[in-house]
Amino acid sequence: MGTPDFSVPTLSRIINDGHDVAAVYSQPPRAAGRRGLEARRTPVHEFAASHGIEVRTPTSLKPDEERAAFARLNAEVAIVVAYGLILPPPVLEAPKYGCLNVHASLLPRWRGAAPIQRAIMAGDTETGVAIMQMEPGLDTGPVVHEHRVPITDHTTSQSLHDELAQAGADAMSDVLVRLETAGTLPANPQAEDGVTYAAKISKQEAHIDFTQPAGDVLRHVHGLSPFPGAWCTLQGPDRPVRVKLLEVERITGKSGAPGTVLDENLAIACADGAIRPVRLQREGRAAMDLATFLNGLTPAIGSKAG
Repeated sequence: MGTPDFSVPTLSRIINDGHDVAAVYSQPPRAAGRRGLEARRTPVHEFAASHGIEVRTPTSLKPDEERAAFARLNAEVAIVVAYGLILPPPVLEAPKYGCLNVHASLLPRWRGAAPIQRAIMAGDTETGVAIMQMEPGLDTGPVVHEHRVPITDHTTSQSLHDELAQAGADAMSDVLVRLETAGTLPANPQAEDGVTYAAKISKQEAHIDFTQPAGDVLRHVHGLSPFPGAWCTLQGPDRPVRVKLLEVERITGKSGAPGTVLDENLAIACADGAIRPVRLQREGRAAMDLATFLNGLTPAIGSKAG
């Protein structure tokens, strides 16, 4: 049961490991294309269909007929990875071994919708994936397995997403071997201390605040890269230009009033230290490296990023 790209490696691993997939559940096709006239299937839907697996796309699992249809699968276990629908208790209880969830954090830290982004933005030095036995609460179930991954100054939301997607697939593979061999999964209840919630990212959060220290600005940029993309305005020839910063580095030995462009290579002062963009994107254009960007727009030294 899954929807986005993050879910595909786990489904792929389950298939490659030789498990019998009774059915795949995914979010319904959504309107897409420039005019919204094309119904686009989810990445999980596309992958499952390409392997000849039945795909079900209910808008809710609460109706009695949907619960009954799920129960008729007689599944031994349900694997849930970023599915996006609430599983009511009758669905959670239908499989012999319940429902196992791949969650992209070290629970109980970062329960909720955006654990990857929040871990980076908060300055966490590590995160990981937890395989959780699902229960009705929001990411509250006992953990049967976890895998830790470091977060560095080079980690972006995209790179961490890709690493955790693969880590989740590997972890679930290990868990299913244990379940198949032993017929049970010892689980550790989540600690009551250290609970945090990863609220969904809002577009209002994307504006860069250079009055923050350089490290905080870096983590803000990387946590929102590539979507929705942290942005600022830079001075163009005749007007400010909106630019997304997708990857930045910290610069030592330079300082100034927050937001000030400090050199011809676009070092920008923060409250403490400075950052320099490595990859960025002008509005309406493709992402590019700094050298390519500066060929088209070179903000003057002393101008302000806003």
